[in-house]
Amino acid sequence: MILLLFSTLLLIPVLMGTGKIVENFSGKLIEGISGKILLGILGISLSWTILAFFIPLNRYVEFSTIAIGLVYFFKDKLYKDFTAFSKKYFSLVCLVSLIILFSGSFYPYILDHFGYYVPTIKWLTELGLVKGISNLDLTLGQMSVWHIFQAGFSNFSDPFLRINSVVLIIYTLYIIEKKSWIQLCFIPVLLLFCQSPSPDLPVIVFSLIILNEILKQNKQTSLLFAFSVFVFAIKPTMIWLPVLSFLYSLFIVKSSLKNLIFGILIVLLFFIKNIYTFGYPVFPVSIIDLGVNWKPNPEILKISSQFAIQKTYDMQYSYEEIQKFSTIDYIRNWLFLNGIKAKINLLFIVSLIIFVVFTFIKKNRIITFICISLIVKSVLVLLFSAQYRFFMDVFFVIFFILLRNYFNQKKSVAVFSVLSILFISFLTFPNILKTYFPSFNPGSFMGKFEKEQLYNPSVYESTKFDSFRVGNLNFNVSSNYPFNYDSKLPAISAGYVSQDEKLGIFPQLIDDKNLKKGFIWKKLNDKEKKQAKSVIYTINPLGK
Repeated sequence: MILLLFSTLLLIPVLMGTGKIVENFSGKLIEGISGKILLGILGISLSWTILAFFIPLNRYVEFSTIAIGLVYFFKDKLYKDFTAFSKKYFSLVCLVSLIILFSGSFYPYILDHFGYYVPTIKWLTELGLVKGISNLDLTLGQMSVWHIFQAGFSNFSDPFLRINSVVLIIYTLYIIEKKSWIQLCFIPVLLLFCQSPSPDLPVIVFSLIILNEILKQNKQTSLLFAFSVFVFAIKPTMIWLPVLSFLYSLFIVKSSLKNLIFGILIVLLFFIKNIYTFGYPVFPVSIIDLGVNWKPNPEILKISSQFAIQKTYDMQYSYEEIQKFSTIDYIRNWLFLNGIKAKINLLFIVSLIIFVVFTFIKKNRIITFICISLIVKSVLVLLFSAQYRFFMDVFFVIFFILLRNYFNQKKSVAVFSVLSILFISFLTFPNILKTYFPSFNPGSFMGKFEKEQLYNPSVYESTKFDSFRVGNLNFNVSSNYPFNYDSKLPAISAGYVSQDEKLGIFPQLIDDKNLKKGFIWKKLNDKEKKQAKSVIYTINPLGK
């Protein structure tokens, strides 16, 4: 916890300094400390995404960025901005920040942390973006812009990968600066996401900030649209935000199309990054085939698509069973799954209906555009993979719109306090979740509170690994563990090794002597099939 505090005290000035540089070129997105920090996050993320095509995001990149940010922070005397807070509000910032830092010090428990976040960050810090890396492990093809941002600060500033805790503190600064008190009620829920660099937390936070600015009729449409596209680039399920910003810019502010250029450039960078790592413009959808030779095997993509459909039904039905569903079955079985997810699905539909009715009654153009944007997003999610984590942000938006005029500071602080106690209890005593919400799977992986975390955030040790060779590829597989986690690169999770072997294919290096050149897949010859079977034989206990 104490080390997280030091990390925050370093990163916030760095982000403010770099944000001031961006502000000098682009103008202000939002007045105040939080506005500079948000532009700093945007500028660094985009710069590092471009750099990662050519070099690893190592300590040299990090130290250079820190130096530039701190120089501008002190040169422009940005520290004086903090004097704008009254003693009362400064105390509130400190209290909320301590709660966030304490929550962020717990063990990470989201499974993607071990199979996706950490391996992705490891590749980025050691090699940067790698062509066709999805052939090695399909999950790695995502390479979210958020993990690029986290990777650049993971060498020194934030080695514990708690950048989300810093984002929550930044969010607190925005809430108090803008006196958008209802948003204080959201922080306790988001405490569950600050132990890992989960993209879910920043996209929810950033989308609520942009949403609030649109409702306040912020006229900086170029930056609003650009930042909305940036949120989409972090997590494409946030498609509703750039749709809303586009409609707001065009029909409310009546901006010219040239104000969309910055956002369009970010979209192009997002597409290029995905084509480079995955082979297609949007992960994991295999649309717009450009014919690059490093795209994944079609069977791998087919299996991934089938798995996504199964995840829609919480793995309670086989793919073959789902294929036999009638239209009524599709809806009924999704709404009446076993466990808590059925209740979340039902609440999602009810919330949308309530919001549509509310929109019809209000007859407000901005709220109408918000409703249209959410419906567009909801339809796409329902068609692709209707998992609750893909529409979780919709609940925040609807709650915010419906009740923003009801919650004043006193009510918001009261709700924040009660919910903070509740969610910190979940983190401190995870058996509460296991007992009362057994179908909430992440609750089963929460680690218990340890007094050492008051100084040093809790992290798991690296897993042991075994080394193998198939064709021209030497690779590592975690021993007795299904994910790569922190295994030496190049690492493949056991599940993908088994899947490749069954399909008679395997990832291979494009250049035998250079991992950075990337990966393709190839059909195995007889010798390579024997090598692959030998690997499967060795790691077989993992499948039991």
